[in-house]
Amino acid sequence: MPLVTSEYNPSLPFKFGHISTIYSGLFRKVENLHQQRERLELEDGDFMDLDWSYAREPTDQAVILLHGLEGNGQRPYITGSAKILNENGMDACAVNFRGCSGETNRLFRSYHSGATEDLNAVVEHILSLKKYSSIFIKGFSLGGNMTLKYAGENRQLPPELKAVIGVSVPCDLHSSLKQLLKPKNYAYAHRFRKHLVAKLSMKLELFPDLITKTDVEKIKTLKDFDEIYTSKAHGFADALDYYTKCSCLQFLPDIKVPTKIINALNDSFLGPECFPFKEAKENANLFLETPKFGGHVGFWDNGNRYHNEKSAIKFFEAHI
Repeated sequence: MPLVTSEYNPSLPFKFGHISTIYSGLFRKVENLHQQRERLELEDGDFMDLDWSYAREPTDQAVILLHGLEGNGQRPYITGSAKILNENGMDACAVNFRGCSGETNRLFRSYHSGATEDLNAVVEHILSLKKYSSIFIKGFSLGGNMTLKYAGENRQLPPELKAVIGVSVPCDLHSSLKQLLKPKNYAYAHRFRKHLVAKLSMKLELFPDLITKTDVEKIKTLKDFDEIYTSKAHGFADALDYYTKCSCLQFLPDIKVPTKIINALNDSFLGPECFPFKEAKENANLFLETPKFGGHVGFWDNGNRYHNEKSAIKFFEAHI
C-alpha cells in the first residue's frame, strides 16, 4: 500500500516534538466525558477495569482504546479519543491494563507490550454483549504495539473487527528502548521508571518469594525493570527475549485487517526500526502515516481535537 501523505501541520510551538509530547501528556484537558467502569474478570483470576463512554444514540459500533506505558483510561489521549468517538456515534471502551486502574492487580504478573491475551479477552467480552456488529481498536504507544501484534498474530480474528489503528507505536521495542535511554529522553525515562518501581514495590509484601527489596533497588533504568521484573514475571528469558518476541514489527506482514499506523518523524521515543516503510509498501492492508510533527502521543490540533483523533474517525468510518 502506498504510504499515506500526511497533511498534519500544527501551529509553531507544536512543531517541536518535546512541546507536543509534554503539553499533550501533562496539560491537555478533556471535559464533559462521562465514563462508566466495568470490571472484567480474567480466566487466570486477575482483572482489568474497562471505562465505557457512550454515543448519544444507541449504536452497533464500539472502539477499544489501549493506553501506553503507565497510562490509564483517564489520560487525555484516551479521553480525547473517547469523546470524539462518542460525538461521531461510536461507543468507546477504554481499557485499564492490569494494575493501571488505581488498584493493584491480584497476580505477580501485570501488563506488557505483547500481552495480546488480555486484549483478546476484552474483544471476546465485548462480542459476548451481542450489541456490536462493528468493533475497532485504537492503541497508543505500548498499547499500539499490542494492537498491531494482535492483528498480525496467527489467530482467527472475529469478522466484527473491521479496522485498527496504532499511534506512536514502538514497532521495535529494543530500538525504542535504546532511544529512551539516551540523554534527550532522560526526564521521560526517569518518570516511567519511578512509576513502575512504585507499583512493583507494592508487590513486595504480596509475593516475597518472587521479588525482594534488593531486586527492586537494583532497578536503575527501564531495561533493568524489564530484566528483573517484566521478563521474569511473564515467561521470557530476559529483557532482550521479551523485546524480540513482543515487537509488533515481525507481525506486520501477516496483518489482514485494515490497519493504520501514525508515527511522527520527530517522536523522540522511536528509533529508525520503528518506522515500517518496507512492511507498509508490501502489505495492502497496512497504511503508514509519518507526519513531520506530533512528538510522542502528541498531535495537537485546533479545537482540542487532535490529528490522530480526527484521522481515526475517518479511517474507521471508511471500514464499517
